[in-house]
Amino acid sequence: MNEAIVKRLGNLLSVKSLVTLALTAVFAVMTVRQAISQDFMTIYAVIIAFYFGTQSQKVQDAVEGKDG
Repeated sequence: MNEAIVKRLGNLLSVKSLVTLALTAVFAVMTVRQAISQDFMTIYAVIIAFYFGTQSQKVQDAVEGKDG
């Protein structure tokens, strides 16, 4: 069980995850301040879509038995 936790924490510290978490924090702050620009929304939407798209692809590949 500890190995699974360590592996998940290691995956969380990847650059892609850190960028996504940082942008989400910025998005939350900008939402509270009501200062979200259209440019930021576009960039944020693309990055979030990419992040969840790659996660979804990893799960699908694992289910199909492909090596990634």
